[in-house]
Amino acid sequence: MKKDQFYKVSAAHFPGAAIDYCCDLWLLYQFNFKISRDRQTKLGDFRYDKIKKTYQVTVNKGLNPYAFLVTYIHEVAHVDNYRQHGQKVKPHGPEWQQSFRKLAYPLLNTDVFPADVLKAFKDYLQKPAASSSGYLPLSLALRRYDTGIEESLLLAHLDQGSKFIFKDRTFVKEGKKRTRAICTDLGNGRKYLIPEGAQVKKVA
Repeated sequence: MKKDQFYKVSAAHFPGAAIDYCCDLWLLYQFNFKISRDRQTKLGDFRYDKIKKTYQVTVNKGLNPYAFLVTYIHEVAHVDNYRQHGQKVKPHGPEWQQSFRKLAYPLLNTDVFPADVLKAFKDYLQKPAASSSGYLPLSLALRRYDTGIEESLLLAHLDQGSKFIFKDRTFVKEGKKRTRAICTDLGNGRKYLIPEGAQVKKVA
């Protein structure tokens, strides 16, 4: 993919003020970038091909521009982290967190993000988690800019006792523990902690 192709493929997915910077990161780190079909289990991913010695970043196509950008920076931070440390450190450890903050810093302004998303993203970056859905204020802020909101209900919006589908399994929300909900899998009877920012489908 050449520079003009990067713009053609991805410009519509990023906030306009961020596209040049995102292209610069792609040119700097030389990774394969793919816009993926929407996946229930992840918003994006990073892979390293040990044989070809190449990096690949993918981001789900259905994300709104601000969620798309946050996910893109999350995954490029994995590239930066892997280039520096290989497999010597944890994928979402302090080194990756530092890479994430470093790459996100030039974007932390209201030319790129709406004020509500910017504040939540800054707070999240103090100690970024493996998924942005693990930090409820950021999930809620990003969701305000979704289309088809009726199809992207957050677990945080369900009352205790509500049944819902998450990752093709049916759960009931039992309670709350910090930023996660205590949920029972109705298929096996086991309890799980699920981020309150997770997107779910309510069962009537």
